[in-house]
Amino acid sequence: MMSTLDRLYQDLRRCRRCPGMFGPPVHGLAVCSPVMMIGQAPGTREIEQGRPFCWTAGKTLFRWFESIGIDETGFRARVLMSAVCRCFPGKNPKGGDRVPDRVEVENCTPWWRAELETGRPRLIIPVGKLAIAQFADQLPARARLDMLVGRQWPYRSASGLTADLIPLPHPSGASTWFKMEPGLTLLPQALRLIAAHQAWRDVL
Repeated sequence: MMSTLDRLYQDLRRCRRCPGMFGPPVHGLAVCSPVMMIGQAPGTREIEQGRPFCWTAGKTLFRWFESIGIDETGFRARVLMSAVCRCFPGKNPKGGDRVPDRVEVENCTPWWRAELETGRPRLIIPVGKLAIAQFADQLPARARLDMLVGRQWPYRSASGLTADLIPLPHPSGASTWFKMEPGLTLLPQALRLIAAHQAWRDVL
C-alpha cells in the first residue's frame, strides 16, 4: 500500500512550478522518522542521480553523522531527508550555485511542510543558512550563524507540532565556516547535541 509520503513524492516529481529551476525534483526515501533533516537545494549531481547529498557536500555531511553513530546508508534509510527547494537553481555567474529566490522558495515550501506534518519528527536539523532561515520566526531576530549553531531551539508549527531545532552549517566544499573558529568549536558542539537527543538515539 502506498504511504502518505509516497503519494506526496509522486506529486512532487510532477512539479514544474519554477521555470528558472532545473529538475526533475529530488527527494529522499519515504521514511517516517523522529528525525528530519532539511537541506537547501540539490546540485547538478543530485539531479543526475535523483537523491539528495550524493556528491562532495554529502561526503562531508555523512562524515559528520558517522562521527555520532550512523553511516550514510543507515541515515538515508532511517532519517527523513528534505530540502527547502527540490530542483537545481542553476549557477551563479560570480561562482557557486545560485541561491533560490523568494518566489522559488515559497513555491517549494508546501513540500517540506507537508513532509514535516506527515512525519511529525521530534528533532529537525536544518543544514545551511537557507534552511535555517525557514525557521526564522522561531529563532532570535537577525541572528548570525555563530549564534545559532551549537545550540538547541524549540519549534512549534502552526498545527501544534512541537520539536527541537539543532542547526548545522552547510557542508559545501566552498564553505570555510566550519573549518575555522568559531565553526571549529560550534560544529562539534551541535553534533554532540544531536547525538544526545532522544530522537537521534531512536534511529540508531
